[in-house]
Formats: sequence, structure tokens, C-alpha cells
Amino acid sequence: MSPLIQPVRGTLDYYPEEMALRNWLYSKMRQVSESFGYAEYEGPMLERFELYAAKSGAELVEKQSYVFEDRGGERITLRPELTPTLARMVAARQRQLSFPLRWWSFGPFWRYEKPQKGRSREFFQWNIDLIGDETPEADAELAAIAATFLESVGLKSSETQVLVNNRQLMQGELEALGIKPSARIEVFGLIDRRDKLSAQAWRARGKEIGLDGPQLMGIESLIENQDLWKKSPSLQRFFRAIDVFGVQDYVRFAPHVIRGLDYYTGTVFEAWDTAGEFRSIFGGGRYDDLVSAVGGDLVPAVGFAAGNVVVSLVLQAFGHMPDLGGAAPIYVTVFDQDYLLQSLSLAADLRRAGLKVTSHLSADKLQKQFKQADRVGARLVLVMGPDEIKKNEVSVKDLRSGNQRSYPRTELVQGLQELLIS
Repeated sequence: MSPLIQPVRGTLDYYPEEMALRNWLYSKMRQVSESFGYAEYEGPMLERFELYAAKSGAELVEKQSYVFEDRGGERITLRPELTPTLARMVAARQRQLSFPLRWWSFGPFWRYEKPQKGRSREFFQWNIDLIGDETPEADAELAAIAATFLESVGLKSSETQVLVNNRQLMQGELEALGIKPSARIEVFGLIDRRDKLSAQAWRARGKEIGLDGPQLMGIESLIENQDLWKKSPSLQRFFRAIDVFGVQDYVRFAPHVIRGLDYYTGTVFEAWDTAGEFRSIFGGGRYDDLVSAVGGDLVPAVGFAAGNVVVSLVLQAFGHMPDLGGAAPIYVTVFDQDYLLQSLSLAADLRRAGLKVTSHLSADKLQKQFKQADRVGARLVLVMGPDEIKKNEVSVKDLRSGNQRSYPRTELVQGLQELLIS
């Protein structure tokens, strides 16, 4: 035998059960997005290297992206995120679009980073953005969408929280500590790593980027001050709107949240499980300069992204995995070879009526067919033999309850529908 070829490291195989979960998450994301008035869009999987080099940050582009030269010698990147693509699309049609825009998308992305729990090199991600509104209430709407999604998939506020901060607030506090604006990006990166490094390693990193002892102590005090948001008029408006949206149990201020990407300009937020077992479930914030960085005019924008992998792990950890059942709830058996085509015809009629049906395709023993129906997750098993045909009926067995009865062909569809919702 030839050796088994392994999948590319960091990619995931989606067997039917995993695919069912991914599709379920997609349906929840669609439902929540559309309930807030957002329209679905999509961008290309391949982008020019310079699109990300402009604003995403050197680490994301140089160390974490899949970059290659095409046959024409142009540097191409497999998209590691969608926000720069969104900015490019908005810039391209800025004169034709009617703002504000409410757009969302769900699709594949790639990052060349070390695979670990909750992190793969290929993943699917929900992106949702509000473009053309600079108000704190717009920021609150995105945080409310995030909280609404968590609630819609069964996650409680005691299990997950949306943590919020504001970069402008933090920048002002850093300047008050005597930290120069030119050091802002490195210090933001230091704050972002507060929970990722030991206290000793964190302070050592701070000294490496030029911070003295009092400045490090000042930063530590900042990121422990839970009332710091009251100094920000923007965050005061934000949290008043959060109360009105009715998601205040899910959303709270967290001064250590700063986000790693360079293009964020104001309010930022991340969702975490309260046990701290996983990496962030999703994150985002305000990025008012990105459209202008890719050739458009200055347009305010706010949004977030959520990957499918971490969401799935969190659902599993808290016991909220959905019961997605089998591919089709109805299974049509074949009584014997003489009745094969009549059974296939019955299944076709039921599909035309809008039902999901699996057909057995050979005249095996009925006991074997019933076992197969149970293995694939069907609930109702249909039998149409000589006795049923004489009476123009179909016998239906409910594998969940064990009950069995016959339906006239004219009443079969309605009977099956009633059984499936019972």
C-alpha cells in the first residue's frame, strides 16, 4: 500500500459532523448580522502584498502571512484578514456607495503561525463592519452584535464577556506618564502582551523598548484601573448605548485590552471566555484611517472578526454544542428488487414536496436497512411493500419513539411533517 498522504500542517478536515457545525455557526452569524440590517459581501482570496504591508503591521505580513510570487513576478498574499480588502473595496467605489455601510462576510483565511489549541493556519472567519459612522454609538452597535451572537449560540454572560477599551484614552494616559507618541505602537504591543508573558518577562520587554521603572509602574496601574473609562467621553457614550441595547451583562471595560494590529484608532474590544482557557474568541475596533491608507478618502469605520475554531472549542467546553442530527431525517427502504423503482419514485416525490430524504439503493434485508437508517441519523423509516401498495399506503416507523403506523399516499407528506416537528 502507498503511504497515507497527510493534510498540510495547520489545516482542518471538515467531515460531515464538523461541516454541519461550521454551517450552523454560519447560519447564526447570518441571522444576527441581518437582524441588525447588515448585507453580505465577499472579497478575493488573493491580494497584492502591499495591501497588507501598508497598515496591518510588519509581524502579520512578514511573519504570519503566506506570500509568494506569481508567474509575472508580482508578490501575492493569501488573505490573512479581510479588513484591508474591505477598505480597498470601499475606496474603489467611494463615490457610488451610500454611507453608512453595514456589511458582513464569512469565508476562509490563512496565517502562517504555529498551530495550537484554538489556532490553525487555515480557518473560517466572520467579519462584520459599519463604515461611515464615527459615533461611539456605532462602536456600541458592533459590541452589541458580538454580545447578541454569543447569546444566540447559547453562551451565557457568566461564560463569555466582551472586553472594551479605547486607544485614544490610553494614548493620553501614556503621554501623561512621559511616554513619547513615537513609542506608542511598541507600548501598545507591550500592553497587548500583558496576559501572555510572565511579570518578569513583561517588565524586561518594557525596559527593552526604553521604559523606565516609574513608567512601567504607571502602565501597570493603568491596566488595573477599572474606572479609567469614566475619563473618556467616548466610552461614557458607548456604555450608555450598551445599556440601551440591553447587552450590559455581556460587555465591560478592560484597560488591558488594546489589540495588536496597528490600524486601530479608537475603541477596541475582544471577547473572552471567563475561565481564560482559550485565546480571544474574536476582536475588533475602530479603524478610521484604513480606507485612506489604500487610496480612498478618510472614512470612519468600526468592525470585528470571529474565527470558527475558537468559537467551536468554547461551545464544546461549556456544553453548548448543538444537536445537528443526520443529513436527512427520512429514510426510504426497498422491500425487494421488484419494488426498487417504486421506492425511488416515492423518495423523489417527497423531495419535490420539500422534505430531506435518503434512499436505500439495493434490496437488502429490511433489518439491515433499518440499522443503516439509524447509523446515518434518520428519524423516520418508510416501508412500501406489496400490502402497502395494494392499499396505496406507506408504513412509517419513528425510530425515536418506536411507534409505527401507515399513511395514505395523499396524506403522507403532511403526516411526515407533523412527525418531524413533534
